Amino acid sequence: MTAPLTPAFTPQDPINQLAEASVELAMLADRSATDGPWASGAMHLLASRGVLAAFVPADCGGIAADEPALLDILAAIASTCLTTALAVSQWAAAVRIIATATPEIRTTLLPPLARGELFTTVGTSQLTTSRQHLCRPALLAARDGDAWRLDGLCPWVTGADACHTLVTGAATADGGQAFFVVRTDASGILIDPPLELLALSGTRTAVVHFAGVCPAHLIMPPERTLARTGGLATTALALGAARAAIRVVAGEANRRDVLAPVAAGLAAELASLLDRLGRAAREGIEPDDRDVLRGDANALVLRTGQAALTASKGAGFVRGHPAERLVRESLFFLVWSCPQAVSSALLCELAGLG
Repeated sequence: MTAPLTPAFTPQDPINQLAEASVELAMLADRSATDGPWASGAMHLLASRGVLAAFVPADCGGIAADEPALLDILAAIASTCLTTALAVSQWAAAVRIIATATPEIRTTLLPPLARGELFTTVGTSQLTTSRQHLCRPALLAARDGDAWRLDGLCPWVTGADACHTLVTGAATADGGQAFFVVRTDASGILIDPPLELLALSGTRTAVVHFAGVCPAHLIMPPERTLARTGGLATTALALGAARAAIRVVAGEANRRDVLAPVAAGLAAELASLLDRLGRAAREGIEPDDRDVLRGDANALVLRTGQAALTASKGAGFVRGHPAERLVRESLFFLVWSCPQAVSSALLCELAGLG
């Protein structure tokens, strides 16, 4: 986890910068999918182009792009490399929490994160979707004099062994929640080997254990919380992955005219969902409507993955073919930060109860 040299960039339109870097990002995708986007250089590439700075406030060395632009960035990265997009989304979630901290913490952490000198990630699933059936919270925060002590675990942390810091949330004795920045090399932290996943193992997602860990920073007082599930970023990544699958179908359609209306129909559905996502980012969206949008995005990414496989015939069933990878990756959206309403609706549909 040696910090790279500070990349030189001038804040510009991050969408244009990402478009110019897309070929390089695609060339790194295979290594990112196996070794991770930190080792492949994909994260450093995005930092050097100023793309990561888009997520950082302007007073802390960033560009402070608006929410529609940020979602466009995530979708664009996902359409090239979903492994990298997931890593960026977790980095961005951590940055979003750090941005609520005191000015001292913000100015200490955010500028080097914008420049790619340091990398961070987030581990808050224990507060939202993971292990909620257990009586005891997965991660507990207790006061130790004037400091804090963390005990327990984070069950899902992307890039835990590749990042310098982890932003996590823990339950407190009074029933509240507190957020912390923890150095991943802090005493008492144990990072398990990355999980072998059905797809996206290159994200190096792992369980992180805490035994009397002293965090580097308290982000916010326990009575405040940012933990939520099913946000628009997840939907953006699903739509970006669907775009990649539609490209495969369109490529096959260039050789078989019968597939042309299939590719066109899927592309039209994607455009409609991207429009809904953009309006939600600009105007806001109610939780129930946000879940409907996420469910529709999930349905599209699943269907486009299967369409890419079907259009590719037997070749697509061979490991390493883009269609094979896209089908596996599409399944991730069934379990990643998936709201209960979305999961329940899908299960009812699969059981014929809809």
